[in-house]
This record gives sequence, C-alpha cells and structure tokens, in this order.
Amino acid sequence: MKVNGQTRRREVKDNELLLDLLRERLEVKSVKAACWRGECGLCTVLLNGELVKSCLVLAVEASGGEVVTVEGIGEDGGGGLTAIQRAFMEHGASQCGFCTPAFVLTTHELLRRNPSPTESELTEAVSGLICRCGTYNQIREAVAAVTAHDKRSVSKKLVESTR
Repeated sequence: MKVNGQTRRREVKDNELLLDLLRERLEVKSVKAACWRGECGLCTVLLNGELVKSCLVLAVEASGGEVVTVEGIGEDGGGGLTAIQRAFMEHGASQCGFCTPAFVLTTHELLRRNPSPTESELTEAVSGLICRCGTYNQIREAVAAVTAHDKRSVSKKLVESTR
C-alpha cells in the first residue's frame, strides 16, 4: 500500500487492524489509538480517498490501496502546513493535541470537497470525532477563518481579473 505517497510493504495477519499496522509497524504516530471501537474517531485516515476509522478496518483491506494521514496533506508534499493546519494553530484549536490530527484531516478533506461549508455541514463532518478538551468552538473558528480567507482570495482575484 501507499502511505502518504510512499510505497510500504509488510506482511499482515488476517486479523490485524489498519490502526495497529500504521502505528506499531509503520510508526505513523499521528493516528491515535483510543477506543478501538470506532466511537471516538481519533484513528481517522483517508483510505482510497474516503475518511475511515482505522480501528474498524483490517490491514488487508488496504492492500494495494492508498492511505493518507495528517502528515500526507502538506501543501508542498514535504510537510509544509496547509491553511487549515495554520488556522488550527492560530485559533488554539488544539488544547492537548491528542485529537488534532483527526480533526485536521477531517476538516481538510471537508474543505477540499466543499470550500465553503455551512456550520451544519462542518458539524456533520466532525460529528464522529471526540475532543475531550472541548475545543469545538476553536475548531469552528479555524474553519471559518480558512473559508473567509478563501472567499477573500477569490473576490480579490475576480476584482483583479476585471482590471
């Protein structure tokens, strides 16, 4: 499988979880292990373009596929921060930081698919994720800041193109 653009090969057991493969054998530590029941969402990754809870996916199901974690979403492919990652930092959207990778990946994917989500669309997108510190308001502020910036950029480009 590819993990963050890099081909990785490992033999896996029939019952090995994608979560365990990523964390323990491939050392991708941003994917958090918390409930192992799909309730908290902190193990969320992109598998073949879809958000999944890696504690509910067998590693063999990812064979030949592509897994993207928060490390794989950088703008320049070399770890540069995305707009949503910068906004999370600027708006204090990560108190302890344990849930941050899942929230960043989920909101990044939401904004990729829908650059101007409504508050209810954001709420729905992150509804399967739990932040025990309660930074939900800061997460909303970070997403709002990114979408407002994108709207300003689009407006500025429209104005400049009419000159």
